Amino acid sequence: MKKGLLIASLACFAIAGCNNNQSQIEEGQKTDRIVQVKNSTPETETKRSAGQISQHLVSLATSAPNVNDATAIVLGKYAIVGIDVNNEIDRSEVSSIKYTVAESLKADPYGANSVVIADPDTVTRLKEIAREIGRGRPVTGFLDELAAIVNRVMPEVAEEIRRNPEPTKTNDEKLNNEQQQQLRDKQEKQSNDHLQKNE
Repeated sequence: MKKGLLIASLACFAIAGCNNNQSQIEEGQKTDRIVQVKNSTPETETKRSAGQISQHLVSLATSAPNVNDATAIVLGKYAIVGIDVNNEIDRSEVSSIKYTVAESLKADPYGANSVVIADPDTVTRLKEIAREIGRGRPVTGFLDELAAIVNRVMPEVAEEIRRNPEPTKTNDEKLNNEQQQQLRDKQEKQSNDHLQKNE
């Protein structure tokens, strides 16, 4: 009798326990929970060739005012960008143009480690080197010459601008008071936007 009572009570506990568990599962299914997740779709990153990166950097450089033409040679994550400006432009303006081009390159992931050169003879030689590379000659054949070009010229390096973001005052004299105030307001807004993005 005791065995029968023990078996009956165990069966009741098992049935009651399983039934309780089943009702909890059904109740959990009824309540929808909103879960926020980051987009987990993998983004396909297309790798660009050195030629494609070169063309991209040339388009960035030529979009700057007073830049007639440009050429770019890409060496890994580094690039040498030569810009062709009008010969009649004053030297101080050429420096300002180089700075403007370097600024536009520093914001681009492919141009962040670029050297900007505006010397006409050097730019001509860079174009010749780029043409030879385009014909299939290896870049390694020009490494010593490219290193000498970078060391010889005083370039605007985009990475240095990132570390020392001091704007030049060259063009301020050309603006009237209202234009200078608009420029200051725009720079302040951009600076504040940049700070808010980094927070």
